[in-house]
Amino acid sequence: MLFVSHNLTRTRARIAAAEQAAGQTAGEVRLLAVSKTKSEGDIRAAATAGQRDFGENYLQEAVRKIVSLQGLRLTWHFIGAIQSNKTRDIARHFHWVHTLDRYKIARRLSDQCPADKVLNVLIQVNIDADPAKSGVAPGAAQELVEATKALPGLAVRGLMTILERNGNAEESFQRMHVLFNDLRRSQDPQWDTLSMGMSADMELAIANGATLVRIGTDIFGPRAARIGEEAAP
Repeated sequence: MLFVSHNLTRTRARIAAAEQAAGQTAGEVRLLAVSKTKSEGDIRAAATAGQRDFGENYLQEAVRKIVSLQGLRLTWHFIGAIQSNKTRDIARHFHWVHTLDRYKIARRLSDQCPADKVLNVLIQVNIDADPAKSGVAPGAAQELVEATKALPGLAVRGLMTILERNGNAEESFQRMHVLFNDLRRSQDPQWDTLSMGMSADMELAIANGATLVRIGTDIFGPRAARIGEEAAP
């Protein structure tokens, strides 16, 4: 438990230093603790250390944790691939979705969102045109944003990306930031989130405009890979 608390302190210090180096306001960058495959005990330890935002990829595992830990009043982000048969439980249990890349899925999430709730969503952009990654092409992002904005159960908050493993990270982050700002000019004030950057490249992401970084390994330690999973935070 102390291991998680120590790692969180160290990660927050890295974020604060990166904010300062980038000339950003302290606290502007949000930390998402990626807790997929990690235990409820690990999540409790992080929550005790002040962490409130947690990201999960695997729906059944995530729902079990969300129900068990509901007394902690955490904010849950779905960051995995979305299949049509997952949308009802995602809309019911999560507060944020980072991986929206199809209007069909957007419509299902909106239709299945509880009447007293609005689900925050990010449009996933495949900025590197990586065939191994999900996401819309940069040129198609605005069309999906505009179509999704019209759905009553969703609030479009910004963009998300997962970079190609061996690409030019700085160039990709810069292009995401330009796209984010280009789209912001036509959006509501709630357009405020650019989700990019992980344990190895969070400073570079923050230097190029990230407002949310997705950190797993540097908080919870290494995880065992699951067979067939897409590379993700």
